[in-house]
Amino acid sequence: MSDNAPAPPDPPPPEIDPALAREMNDTLAASTVPASSTQGAQSAEHAAGPSIDDPELPGVPLSTRIEALLFVATEPLPLRRIKELVRTDDGRVVREAIDRLIAEHAASSRAFRIEEVAGGFQLRTRPDLAPMVARIGRKAEAEKVSPAALETLAIVAYRQPVLRADIERIRGVASGEVLRALVERGLVRVAGRAELPGSPLYYGTTTRFLEIFGLRDLADLPRDAEALRPEK
Repeated sequence: MSDNAPAPPDPPPPEIDPALAREMNDTLAASTVPASSTQGAQSAEHAAGPSIDDPELPGVPLSTRIEALLFVATEPLPLRRIKELVRTDDGRVVREAIDRLIAEHAASSRAFRIEEVAGGFQLRTRPDLAPMVARIGRKAEAEKVSPAALETLAIVAYRQPVLRADIERIRGVASGEVLRALVERGLVRVAGRAELPGSPLYYGTTTRFLEIFGLRDLADLPRDAEALRPEK
């Protein structure tokens, strides 16, 4: 696969210094884990707020029901999906309940908090507890990626949709195997085909990428790769 169309010279790739590479690898190895993977976390009682009744759960506050959904979810829940699960069309009331939960978790010393990432909401353990949570069974060695993969991921993140030929022109080396590995890891996806000879593939980042780096959407990307680091 190649891109035969002429292209203007590209600026050098975003620099990823050793400290940033280590930090990104640490994040991939022990990224903030959904609280549903921990055991026995009990939330304190919180204000019920506006009431939306559920005939199957009489008397259970809306915020409590939302918190239960976030606790068992394995991926971020969009507001649209939460509305479906609590059986209401009133997005404003649901959002107010979520904001109230976010404030309550942030003000407490609980081990988990609610974050808005990847277009949805997720109950997550605090980042400073990630090394301990990882002991449950995640193997950090299997999660690490090479400096070449980190460099490629940064290029895809900031230039998407981007052709493999453009990535290779920026890096100066073949990048097919690195791209394939990032796709297998769920960090990069095929984003379409270019209207060029051979119909080469475009690449972009995934929802998984947004989750790992705590981004709500691509508009939250920092202005340069040096700032692309997990939220502390």
